[in-house]
Parts: sequence; C-alpha cells; structure tokens
Amino acid sequence: MTSSSSKTFERAQELRRLLNKANHAYHVLNSPFMEDAIYDKLYRELIDLEKEEPNLISPDSPTLRIGGSPSKGFTNVKHRIPLFSLDNAFNFKELDQWYLKLLKLINQTKQPKDSISNLQIICELKIDGSALALSYENGFLVRAATRGDGVEGEDITSNVKTIQSIPLSLNLPNPPKWVEVRGEAFIPNKTFEKINQERRTREEPLLANPRNACAGTLRQLDPKIVASRKLDFFAYALHLPDDWQPNSNDREKPKNQWEGLEWLKHAGFKVNTNAKYFLNISNVKSFLSHWEIERHNLSYGTDGIVLKINEFEIQQLLGWTQKAPRWAIALKHPAEEAPTKLLKLACQVGRTGVVTPVAEFEPILLAGTSVSRATLHNAKRLESLDLHLEDTIVIRKAGEIIPEVVRVLSELRKPNSKRLCLPASCPECGSTLIQEIDGAATRCINRNCPAIIRGSILHWVSKSAMDIEGLGTKLIKQLIEKNLIQSIASLYSLNAEVIESLERMGNKSAQKLINAIATSKTKPWWRQLYGLGILHIGEANAKTLAKKFPTASKLSQAACESPEAIKETYGIGDEITESLNNWFSDDENQKLLSNLKKSGLSLEDYTEESIDQNKTLCYGKTFVLTGTMPSLTRNEAKELIENSGGHVSSSISSKTSFLVAGLNTGNKLEKAKQLGIKIIEEEELKKLLSL
Repeated sequence: MTSSSSKTFERAQELRRLLNKANHAYHVLNSPFMEDAIYDKLYRELIDLEKEEPNLISPDSPTLRIGGSPSKGFTNVKHRIPLFSLDNAFNFKELDQWYLKLLKLINQTKQPKDSISNLQIICELKIDGSALALSYENGFLVRAATRGDGVEGEDITSNVKTIQSIPLSLNLPNPPKWVEVRGEAFIPNKTFEKINQERRTREEPLLANPRNACAGTLRQLDPKIVASRKLDFFAYALHLPDDWQPNSNDREKPKNQWEGLEWLKHAGFKVNTNAKYFLNISNVKSFLSHWEIERHNLSYGTDGIVLKINEFEIQQLLGWTQKAPRWAIALKHPAEEAPTKLLKLACQVGRTGVVTPVAEFEPILLAGTSVSRATLHNAKRLESLDLHLEDTIVIRKAGEIIPEVVRVLSELRKPNSKRLCLPASCPECGSTLIQEIDGAATRCINRNCPAIIRGSILHWVSKSAMDIEGLGTKLIKQLIEKNLIQSIASLYSLNAEVIESLERMGNKSAQKLINAIATSKTKPWWRQLYGLGILHIGEANAKTLAKKFPTASKLSQAACESPEAIKETYGIGDEITESLNNWFSDDENQKLLSNLKKSGLSLEDYTEESIDQNKTLCYGKTFVLTGTMPSLTRNEAKELIENSGGHVSSSISSKTSFLVAGLNTGNKLEKAKQLGIKIIEEEELKKLLSL
C-alpha cells in the first residue's frame, strides 16, 4: 500500500468511527454531540473517498445505512412503507447534476418519441425537526413512529397525540382503509426560547437547539412533558392503498405531489404554505436564494430546501437507491458551522498591549464568504479548547459575521500532536509577556512595541476619534518602520514632502493628508479624549467625562488628586476611575499631552473663556454653508467653525456673517449676493480658522 493509499484508508477509518459514534449518540443515547452541518460535511467526505476507492467501503460504513438504531426506551415497530432519508446537494452545481441525471435515467427507459426535456418540480422548506410516520386506519390515528433506521422506528403514539396540529381522525367522509402520512415535528422558536428561560430560572442545563429539543421531547416517557413543550407539525408526504377509489363526494386521488399536499390539507393536516410549484429547474434557484435570506424571519427553523419531482408516475419510474429516493433531494443552506484543519496559531498585539491568539486554518466557506482565520480571544479560551497542531476544528460565524472556533473534534487528533499555547515573548518586540491576575489577558508592557504604537495611532486617526481620512494601516506601518513617527503627537510634525516620499503617495494625496491632519487639531475635546485610547474609555464615557471636565488638565487633576469627583459622574465606576488614575499618573502620558498641546491641539472644549477672541476671526460670527468643498465635508466644516466660537445656520438672513461657497451651489448664493453677505471659499475659511 502506497503512503497516499495508507493515509486515505486511515482517514476513511477515522470518518467511519466518528460518524458511527455520532449516530449512536443521537439515535440510541439521545445525547447528540455533533451539529447537522458538521455531520453532513464529514459524511460527504467519506462518500467521496469511497467513490474514489470502492475497496474502502466496509459493512459498518454509515453510507450504507438509512439512519441510526432506534432507541431502546420504546417499542420498535416496522414501517408499512420505509421512511427514507434524502440525499443532499450543497450547491447549485450539484443540483444541476442531480436534475440532468434524472432526465437521462427517464429517457433511457422511454421510446425516443416519448423523451422529455423538463421535469415538474415541487420545492418545500426543509423543516429542522424530527421526521414522523403517522398511520391511520379507517380514518383514525393508530400509530406514530420515529424514523429509526428507516425500516423500523420507535412507537411514540402517546406522545404524538399531544401535538395539537396532528389530527386524531381524518376530516374525510369516506377515508381509505389505511393512510400513511409523513411529516416533520418541530418546536417553534418562541416556544424553545420560553422553555430555555424556564430552565434557566430553575438552574437546569439549557437545551442546545430546537431540533435536538424536539427529538428529546418526542422520546420523553411522560406524555405530559411532551404536551407542555407545545410541539407543532407539518405534513409533507402521503401514501394511499393502490386499490382505493374515492366516492363521488370524496376528493380525487392525487396523481402528484402538489395534489398530495392539497389532499393532506383537505384531510385536516397542517401543510407548510411556502411550498411552490415549478414547471422546470430553471426558476428554482431564485426560490432557493430567497429562502436562504428569508428563513431567518420564520417562526421555526429550516436547514434547506427539498426538491421533489412532482408526478407520482415519474417518481415510481425513477425509484430508490439503497437509502434514498432518486426523485427527491435536499439542498442544504450554507453551513453556519463547518469543520476544517488548524494550520497554525498566530498572535496579534493590540494598542493596549493585549496579545490575542488567532487560529489560522484551511479556508472554508461560511455564510457566503471564505474564512481562514478566527480569534481565540485569550489564554483562558485557548486553554479550554485544548488545541493541538493540525486539529480538526469546528468554525462558526458568530452573528453570521465574526468567525469563531466553537470546538475541537479531538477524536480526529493525530497521535503525539503538539499542544498549542501563547508564547512567552511578544511576537512584535520580543519583550516578556505578562499575564494578568485573573488570567484572562496577556500583555506586552513595552510602550515602544511597534504593535502598540501602530494600534494607538490607528485608534487616534479612526472615524470615531480624530477622523483623519487617508491615514490607513499600510501608511502608518511605513511611517513607523522609517521612524518618522513614534507617537500620535509626532503625526503633527509631518509635512507634505515627507508623506510624498512614501510608497504610492503623490503630491496631491500627500497635501490632502497634511490638510486632514491639520483639520483634526480642532476636533472637540471628547474626541481627543477618546482618541487617547485610555483603557475602558469608549465614546459614551468620553463624552460624559468631557462634559464634566472640559479640559485635559482638569480631568488629569481629578484623576490624580480627587478620584471621588470622577466616581460621582453618572455612569462612571471604580474600574474607569482606576484606569484614568493609572493613565494620568504616568509621566510618559503627561509628556504626550504636553506635546499634543504644543502641536496645536486644544485638549479642551469651547467655552467663552477658552476662546481667545484676538486669535480667531470666527468668534461670534454666523456662517451658512452651500455646495461641495474641495477637502472638507459639511459636518467637518461645521465642527471647525463651532469649535472656534462661530455659529452655523442653515438659512441666509441679514444676520449672516459669511456664506462659505463650494461647487454646485444652490439658491443660497444668489440670496447672499442680494443681501450683500460676504462670500468666501474653503481656503478663506481655513485662514479665518487659523489652519
């Protein structure tokens, strides 16, 4: 056996062992440990391996089974008609392959003159619950069973009779001798949330998700517990005796799936109203794309779309494989969780020195985007995951936005693989890392660490702080590497010639950036305070503190000498007070404030006392803005004027001091001329502002 064949054989063994363990946990022990998306991914990998090398197939392969073994807690019953599972497709390409294969199979059995080019299709939502087989005799419900292994299931009739949406008798005047109905039991989302809230109150373990909760509920030995969970049910399939003929006042015997759904509704069953009929495959994809987004607005969970060939005659012609009907397929929604292989552990150093471990793994598609990195938050999280090199890990998009590592499939771990942990030294500067007492954060305390400098500057120039447009990560990195800036204060010593010498910077973009840096000097005090990046000082806290302490010197004095005055501020507690004390007590930080002041930043809010009327021509003047200015937005210009003691009005009047006119001006320009209002452009405004 070659090395490659040996690895494939070992991988197939690992997959069989893990999938069989998952089946046993779900169907026998009633304690599932693996999400459907993860199971499907591993199951598909095993199918692909067995297709490439058929000699890998063994009698215990889960690909040869319809389902797991039934639970021992209930009586086993044989289904009158096997309750098959469905094959899955995971993208439109696989869906097209399924459809073309069906056309080929049908046309091979027909004469050339009878060949067909289109198949009618019914699309139904794939409800995320538990499949049930309902047996009616002479119109009455006599048995309800779980899927089990597809041939035998568990008799859970007493439990199913508590589900109000399942009729105990058919709403038919002349019911057939027997009727078999297939459908999906489920727990509505709000009901599931209520159940978990009650369990939380009783300090009981929370249920993992609605589907597992539904499966567990149906296996409860006490029907009263089942009734309290308020399960619901959608019927989706119907089987009738071949020899049954309806009377004249009965509904016609259905010839296809669409008529079957109507028959079920007529008989008293709840049928999902979102099913749709299509003449061919061409319009199906828009339906699938619609429900990929819209499913989040439903009151119950779905995990895909089921496509069925409509005509029963064609269904019979296509038949079944060993475990699934050929005439139906489930297109699963993109996995919100998926397994992948961990490649390495990287570390990021933030502006406060906190070192964050990051998992780098083989790229996977989640919620429509490719991801290859996920944060591990801190040393505690890293330790709890017990990550080893080349582990198989499960990735999820938290809120369908931020990738995170959910868990490790340790069953697939290679022997003697290396356990991963945070380094002892900073990956950026080599300084010894310090772990905080609570063990959550690990920090680099070297204030000259390039990562800390880079992070602090990025925070200072961000939109919520000083909003210096054009100063991004790459440019800041260049400036630090060339030792052109060492802190946020050194930004204000840059000139256009220095900026122009950097990679991909021209004269125009360099001058624009210098103008943006100069403009930032007049940002309000709360933005400057937030931009300093003091631990625990967010935008809201910065605004609150700046209002009570309108200058940096007053806040510094309170932080160092009267911390109780800070704690008296609404919304400010011990943690923030201590953080302010630590920051303002640091000599290097005081030096930074001094340098910022020398660079022209106010470090205070506008008050009558703080404006030197001899140094600004804007004080007490009223401005009106019109048109588009070359470098300033309307909001930036307004903020600059107000910070210099001026007032901005939205309309022209005799009290208007200046009209600031840009490009594409409107009626305000003509009115200003009529009233004799002084009209200036952006450059003249900047002179008034002393920029």
